[in-house]
Amino acid sequence: MSDVSANNRIGIIAGGGQFPLLFIEAARRAGREIVLVAHRGETDETVAEAADFSCWVKLGQLGRTIEFFRGHQVAEAVFLGAITKTRIFRDILPDLTGLSLWNKIDTHQDDAILRAVAAELEKKGITVLESTCYLSHLLFPQGILGRRKPNATQRADIEFGWRTARAVGALDIGQCVVVRDKAVMAVEAIEGTDAAIRRGGALAREMAVVVKLRKPGQDFRFDLPATGVATINAMREVRAAVLAVEAHQSLLFDAKEMISEADKAGIAVIGIVEREDGTLEY
Repeated sequence: MSDVSANNRIGIIAGGGQFPLLFIEAARRAGREIVLVAHRGETDETVAEAADFSCWVKLGQLGRTIEFFRGHQVAEAVFLGAITKTRIFRDILPDLTGLSLWNKIDTHQDDAILRAVAAELEKKGITVLESTCYLSHLLFPQGILGRRKPNATQRADIEFGWRTARAVGALDIGQCVVVRDKAVMAVEAIEGTDAAIRRGGALAREMAVVVKLRKPGQDFRFDLPATGVATINAMREVRAAVLAVEAHQSLLFDAKEMISEADKAGIAVIGIVEREDGTLEY
């Protein structure tokens, strides 16, 4: 157990994937002590074992989360990792605090839920930080990342998909669209990016273009878009051609391995910046 003082503790509300563990390693290098809330059925046990203090909760147990943080004198916390969104319809088990908050939320979309949870934490004196506060090097870079480049037709699809994804994101529906020949094959909803890629790619048959953006006004504290090897694997299954991601506004995991797999599959991977006038900078 660490000798770091309580005022250097940082709380983590952890979902699945590798992001929580990467954050723990970076935060500890910065001298922070880790107080972690893990979600049953989502968080890997190795993540809980890596923390200085940890407890397991079921989805919706907000009161238990707050009680655990306050009991360990946590004044700052982060949201890290994915929660399977379809679980809210089958196995959410909220405590009284969670149920009360759920009933107050007008729409049960990602941002609305997470903003409400963050506000509840901050009412209890727990400031919610940006999830990238120790991991800015994981932000998706600008430019063409592998050997492949999108051709003129695919660039036109990127432009079309970009506008579509921006509009869909403004409605807090999803962060990703799949297009081909300026037609929308799939829009990401509650099923997640990889499932949307498989669904849209199957309809396109081949050569689909996948566009993934941060939602307009999206809070950097939670639910940033993320891509990695699993994204490429899903694209390979449906013979998709291009992955276009908003640079500096999303996370990229296992970059070297991801680009290697993309090159093997003949998939172009590109980070794009949208200028103030709406044009795209490759």
